[in-house]
Amino acid sequence: MQVILLERVAKLGQMGDVVDVKSGFARNFLLPQGKALTASQRNIADFEARKVQLEAQNLETRKEAEAMGEKLGGQQFIVIRQASDGGALYGSVTTRDAADAATAGGFSVDKKQVVLINPIKDLGLHDVRVVLHPEVEVTIQLNVARSTEEAELQASGKSIQELEAEAEAEAEFEIAELFDDIGAAASDDDDIGGSPSEEASDED
Repeated sequence: MQVILLERVAKLGQMGDVVDVKSGFARNFLLPQGKALTASQRNIADFEARKVQLEAQNLETRKEAEAMGEKLGGQQFIVIRQASDGGALYGSVTTRDAADAATAGGFSVDKKQVVLINPIKDLGLHDVRVVLHPEVEVTIQLNVARSTEEAELQASGKSIQELEAEAEAEAEFEIAELFDDIGAAASDDDDIGGSPSEEASDED
């Protein structure tokens, strides 16, 4: 099926290009989202008549997207989730979660603009792409943690595995100290009470 693109579409072409696409892709994505029109003679003529106006609109929206991208790109947003001790999430972080986190951080981002580079199923820092305009794309980072305190530690460069190892080492150290204290207390008791044989010899 041939369509004429009304904006740049990745891996397809630029605004005004007439391209061949699968019918399903055109009917389910390109046409309903206003990214293209069927390449009939009438639509092509209509596009040519509106081309200057469409290019001006595209330039304006691109400038707005670039301005927002300068502020949004590189930002880190915290997403709190429940997870196992090993760091595996109970569920996964979705494009909606990413958009909501960015919006809560003061940026207007729609879930349709978010592209997950890889499925997010573990705690940690994850890069996420945000397409602000067909020609403007930035990367943000999601800090997925079980608490804000854990997120702060992850932001400082510590992985969940390192945090767990530190917690285990600290627990073992506390247990060892507790046993040392109990041993010392028992030794003190022996010193204070003295042995029965020592008491008998003192009486003699």
